[in-house]
Amino acid sequence: MKLDICTWPDDILAGKAEPVAEVTPELRQLIEDMIETMYEGDGVGLAAPQVGRSIRLICVDQTGPKLRGDLRVLINPEIVECEGEVESEEGCLSCPEFTGTVLRKERVKVTGMGPDGKPVCIDTDGFLAIVLQHEIDHLDGITIADRAGRLKRAMYRKKAVKWKA
Repeated sequence: MKLDICTWPDDILAGKAEPVAEVTPELRQLIEDMIETMYEGDGVGLAAPQVGRSIRLICVDQTGPKLRGDLRVLINPEIVECEGEVESEEGCLSCPEFTGTVLRKERVKVTGMGPDGKPVCIDTDGFLAIVLQHEIDHLDGITIADRAGRLKRAMYRKKAVKWKA
């Protein structure tokens, strides 16, 4: 089932998400719904807070939304190592019509748990590293609008408030 995407400056996007205690049938259903929502929204990543659930869960597919060849689901993801810096031009399903340049780590090592409850470790660079950092930012209450300069963010806030009215 396609879920509604929360848009900035929705309060849920500003909070720190809670760790997931266990993999339940409800969590598995949420994962399936998030995957469908991500692909239907032409996204390459989606975090649970973006669909109104303040839990530490992300879905990413660096080949999405068309190819759909590298789906990864991470529960309680954590960046445990990183190095280098790279500028990334990013958009976000929760920040429609907004793009911005974000400074990211070039390489990251992310650990977490898969939907089967088993440990997962992703050591990567390039686009996948950027997508993982973007989605983990959501779990910490940070959006690309928050990473923008004050003036750009203020202009975007005016637009976003009008859309919600």
